[in-house]
Amino acid sequence: MSTYEYEYTGNTHVHTSYSDGTGLHAEVAAAAGAAGLDFVITTDHNVYVTGVEGYYGDVLLLVGEELHDVRRRPQADHLLAYGAERELAPLASDPQAVIDGTNEAGGFCFLAHPFERGSRVGPDLDPIEWESWDVEGYAGLEIWNYMSEFKGLLRGKLWALFYAHYPGMGIRGPYHATLEKWDELLAQGKRVAAVGGADAHGKTYSMGPLSRQVFPYTHLFRCVNTHLLTEKPLNGNRGHDKALIYDALREGRTWVGYDGAAPTKGFRFRARSVANEAVVGEELVRTGATTFEVATPEPADIRLLRNGESVARSGGARLKHTTANPGVYRVEVYRRYRLERRGWIFSSPIYVR
Repeated sequence: MSTYEYEYTGNTHVHTSYSDGTGLHAEVAAAAGAAGLDFVITTDHNVYVTGVEGYYGDVLLLVGEELHDVRRRPQADHLLAYGAERELAPLASDPQAVIDGTNEAGGFCFLAHPFERGSRVGPDLDPIEWESWDVEGYAGLEIWNYMSEFKGLLRGKLWALFYAHYPGMGIRGPYHATLEKWDELLAQGKRVAAVGGADAHGKTYSMGPLSRQVFPYTHLFRCVNTHLLTEKPLNGNRGHDKALIYDALREGRTWVGYDGAAPTKGFRFRARSVANEAVVGEELVRTGATTFEVATPEPADIRLLRNGESVARSGGARLKHTTANPGVYRVEVYRRYRLERRGWIFSSPIYVR
């Protein structure tokens, strides 16, 4: 039996008024609490804010940073850094230096919104993609960014007006290019975990005389989130709980869930080979055939992938598959929502050796 049985839900990409968001940290935490999250991590642009971490009610607020070269045009290579506990902006012109500096300080990094589609509706809606694929030492990818995907829906002003009122009609899942690149990196032998987040700013958007706060923090915290598994339960102590959350993110005991379509709490992905067992993010050493078990909160289209290729599929709430083949296994789950097939759950891998 795996020792990682405690599940928590949070959002790992959020901006406050210290950069280009609108809410203070207490307001962000209150919104996370209203949305039912257990934790939230603020990631302001090139500024590490001190003195605000801690519990706000039942929500643990942590502080990371989104780093990038502000002089670069067009913008590229945004990096989410967690756990460094110091300002990293002086390194921001060199992505590898940021990753190295974060790791040396005891933290870890995820590449933010690695593939994007821009929009011609506004001057600040150009795609901001990851270009420096030769970097090493990062923990994973932000495979699904809600606001990044929304930006790509704004193909013109009429589309912008429509999606401003019905944003959920356009959200479908991680870009295919992101999933392909993820599998490519995994095929190279890298351990690459997955997170997903809101990229929440809480802004009001305007078009001529019309304005609308399309995405309040609370709304976004009910959409694309990161779920994780810990060995011990959170106990309300900031240091204890922060270490558990960061360890789970760093090791990839995670899945990305579109909780706006339906809650993904309760999803599980396990592998067993005789007496050895692993959950998402772990390595499994085979001592015989390997049996994979996937459970979802509701019936859906469950797919088990090995090295990027589908090897098993189920239309229910359970999938079980036995194989003798090693490889990198991950799960994708799709379901119907608002009349269309949408991405629902995307797990970090289990590495079978």
